[in-house]
Amino acid sequence: MSEATAQIRNIAHRPKNNRPVVAGLTGLALTRQTSLSLKASLPLDDWLRVGLHIVRISDSSTWWLADWLIYGRELYPDRYIKAIEDTALDYQTLRNYAWVAGRVSAHRRRANLSFQHHAEVAARPEDEQDKWLQEAEEHGWSRNRLRTEMRLASRSGRSEPKQQVNFRIDDEHVRLWQEAASMEKQDLHEWMVEVLNKAASLTRERPPATIAAS
Repeated sequence: MSEATAQIRNIAHRPKNNRPVVAGLTGLALTRQTSLSLKASLPLDDWLRVGLHIVRISDSSTWWLADWLIYGRELYPDRYIKAIEDTALDYQTLRNYAWVAGRVSAHRRRANLSFQHHAEVAARPEDEQDKWLQEAEEHGWSRNRLRTEMRLASRSGRSEPKQQVNFRIDDEHVRLWQEAASMEKQDLHEWMVEVLNKAASLTRERPPATIAAS
């Protein structure tokens, strides 16, 4: 293994911290929307520094977008949706990000875990979120491993008592939902609970509708 390869692997497995991500490419690279131009003959340490900085930005950008949307929603409740439309960003995606960020407050997020890890636990109470995030961090679980462990715990009877809800659904809806659940590697029940929890939270966070005067 070359020295460069060894250093890259060390960076990839280095524990992260939650320090602010600051501009670190000045004089080393020129960034454009579709390209990165590196300074000629960069020393190995500088080249590695650029890569690490890009990784940190990539890891942080989803949280930034989520917190940005929450800020706009609170400060400009009657205008933020139109403002987002003008940016050409996908509003539904941002709402999903904001739902996770709203459920997992900044001081409880873990820099060593991905946004997707936090999304897996976001529908749970805070104490359960902390428990599962700590387990994932300590054991180095992937997002899928975390989902599996949570599913096994639920099936073993350690979850809260459930209330049964019965309703009739036509076959076409069931087929579509089963396909969606399969794509997420979840069984139908788990997928439905997750989707309904997200929908309920988004509905509660939506600004009240304006009632037109008669």
